[in-house]
Amino acid sequence: MIEMSGMVENIMVYKNGKEAYDKLKAIFLSSEKLPEIILLDLNMPVWDGWQFLDEFTKIPIKTKITIYILTSSNSEEDKQRAEEYNLNGNYLIKPISLKEIKTVLEEINH
Repeated sequence: MIEMSGMVENIMVYKNGKEAYDKLKAIFLSSEKLPEIILLDLNMPVWDGWQFLDEFTKIPIKTKITIYILTSSNSEEDKQRAEEYNLNGNYLIKPISLKEIKTVLEEINH
């Protein structure tokens, strides 16, 4: 859907939270350009979304990266936990429509 939006130049996809963390940390350490937005699933193997957030937020990144939790979890506990990372307004429940993806991407570009 992100490709279909026509609004994104470069898409990085990782299979689990640990792989995403390792790759993004390497990008940061090599001073390469980090993504402007991260769509984070909570239910992933190896490291789930929460483990990723716990470690990723320790990296001293100065540029703005907007993180959206994109999950099938409608759990109030997960929504409250998202607030701990100041992501309460960035909690999207799957399935998500192309219109919703475009709205998120437009918000990032403003």
